[in-house]
Amino acid sequence: MALTFPEVTQEPHFEKISFRVKKKIFATYDEQLKRASIKLSEVDQSVFCSGDQTVIFPVDNKWGKQGWTLIEMEKVHQDLFKDALTTAYCTVAPQKLADLVRMDL
Repeated sequence: MALTFPEVTQEPHFEKISFRVKKKIFATYDEQLKRASIKLSEVDQSVFCSGDQTVIFPVDNKWGKQGWTLIEMEKVHQDLFKDALTTAYCTVAPQKLADLVRMDL
C-alpha cells in the first residue's frame, strides 16, 4: 500500500523494511512481529491512538513522543490502516506530493 504513494522507495532499515519519500522514512514494517510503525504529528497520533490501544499505540520511548506510532497488522481494520498510512505519508512528504495524495481521497 505504501508503494502506491508518489515517489516512495522501499529500503532496508535495520531488521525492518522502510518506506521513504524524498529519503525521509514515514513507515516501517517488521515482518517477524507483523507490526508497522508510522510517523504522525502529535495531534494525529492522539487521534489514531484514541481507540483500541492494543491495535494502534505510541512507541514506548522518546520516538513515541516524536509521533512514531505502532500498528498491529493482524488486528487493524484495513480502512483504519490506510487512513493512518496516508496521514503518515502526508506528514513527511513535501507539500506538493501530500496535496496530490489528498486530492485522490
